[in-house]
Amino acid sequence: MKIALLGYGKMGKIIEKIALDRKHEIVLKIDYDNQHELTIENLQKADVAIEFSTPATVLGNIDLCFNADTPIVVGTTGWHEQLSEIKQRYQGSEKAFMYGTNFSVGVNIFFHINKVLAKVMNQQPYYDVQVEEIHHTQKLDSPSGTAITLAEGIIDNLDDKKNWVNVLTDTNNPADASTKVEDVLIESYRIDSVPGTHTVIYDSEVDTIEIKHTAHNRNGFALGAVLAAEWVKDKKGFFSVADMFDLS
Repeated sequence: MKIALLGYGKMGKIIEKIALDRKHEIVLKIDYDNQHELTIENLQKADVAIEFSTPATVLGNIDLCFNADTPIVVGTTGWHEQLSEIKQRYQGSEKAFMYGTNFSVGVNIFFHINKVLAKVMNQQPYYDVQVEEIHHTQKLDSPSGTAITLAEGIIDNLDDKKNWVNVLTDTNNPADASTKVEDVLIESYRIDSVPGTHTVIYDSEVDTIEIKHTAHNRNGFALGAVLAAEWVKDKKGFFSVADMFDLS
């Protein structure tokens, strides 16, 4: 399979190594210093594009892949508000798009467990719930896309939760974390060299229930992105990473 890498930072380099280990070919690598090479003609040399760039560039990259008829797997987060527009564009089209807030196999199992637990806790009104996420200080968006997916999984299954609210907290100066009853609080922390830790916390006066996923490095995210590219390459339409894992 021929792959175009749109974004060649830390994640892009790990994706490249895993793709080569799996006998794929990298035909295009786009970074800040060679944006002029990101053309429809060059994208058409690839069987699929894997996009891990920035919130500022992701929409333009998606648009180019759409016009090039190049299937695209998007792992960039921080542009959640435009997702429904992209979904409308791809649904029913002859083009392929896959989006995931996190492509890790372990995280997608965690997403599934989160939904199951929320359904159970819907019958337990004595508990309140919040999400905590910790990432490295270079992460550009807050909350993480993974935390948003967790919060939305809770909202979909808890009758009294309607919205999520994010608080970016300095560990030395905790922020005001006050929320309304219908809000799911997401507390975000930025700490050096943390690949990603997510915890869902149900708390009551008598006890606390937690489920937690801790990433040891970025390899799981990168492997999942390559698996997604292999999966989506010959398909048409709009897909989420959940379609690939099919944990229903």
